[in-house]
Amino acid sequence: MKLLKSLSAMCMAVVVVSTLAACAPTAKQEGTGGYLDDTVVTTKVKSALLADKTIKSREIGVETFKGRVQLSGFVSSKAEQYRAVSVTQGVAGVRSVENDMRIK
Repeated sequence: MKLLKSLSAMCMAVVVVSTLAACAPTAKQEGTGGYLDDTVVTTKVKSALLADKTIKSREIGVETFKGRVQLSGFVSSKAEQYRAVSVTQGVAGVRSVENDMRIK
């Protein structure tokens, strides 16, 4: 009976450790908390771009990974490109901005 309790406790410990390890971040994959943080940053950047009337933000894609924001898509001028990068850098939670936007 004692062996059965010990064995079931050990199995339960293995299940808990496995579950926690699955949620842990790696170098190329975010953990659950990091994913939610990046989703919030992406939403804030998109909102900031939409609020700026000088930027045609509907043609700009925003992706975030560990605080690094990638802007892609099309803009009509170099000034609009610089403005989009500047607005993005001003958003809380943005660590760096990668500019992959193209000028039409």
